[in-house]
Amino acid sequence: MSSQFELTDDTPVYVISVAAQLSGLHPQTLRTYDRLGLVSPGRAAGRGRRYSLRDILILREVQRLSQEEGVNLSGIKRILELELAEQANRALIAELQAQISQLRTELESTRAVAARLASLLRGRSGGSALVPVRSSGAAAGGQPGPAAGETTPGGQAAAAQAAVAAAGRAHPGASAQARPNGATNQDYKGK
Repeated sequence: MSSQFELTDDTPVYVISVAAQLSGLHPQTLRTYDRLGLVSPGRAAGRGRRYSLRDILILREVQRLSQEEGVNLSGIKRILELELAEQANRALIAELQAQISQLRTELESTRAVAARLASLLRGRSGGSALVPVRSSGAAAGGQPGPAAGETTPGGQAAAAQAAVAAAGRAHPGASAQARPNGATNQDYKGK
């Protein structure tokens, strides 16, 4: 159970004097970096700056880039912006890879259902259709459809279409994939 007082690397807890000691910088330098947008700490209720552990690490990196690498403050700001954008892109890539993996799993499941339905249709020997199906013309004209167990012309194809549609409801997109080139139920009547 998480608590509202749980601390993370982003929790702003350090006052400016402590942050200055931890980063090895002067408090006035931290104020300057805040004004320039290099490191923007959180604010306490009294508007005092509160730095997180992540802020301290960024301050140390700013100090390193400035002192050891000789990068000016505008260059450091650009580097930090690019690093932040890279982190966001990595998170997005990881999320998209997870979605692709899930879609591949669903596609394989849909293919397995379609293969099973095709196998069942091939195994039927002119007997009754898998599912009693009324043609749309009979339903619209008020004519009764075939009784359960009767086979109509194209009844097996219609039954397969109904089964694929049912699988499509379980796995969205499956029924559309099962029809070549956008064919409709009407295209299968009489085949």
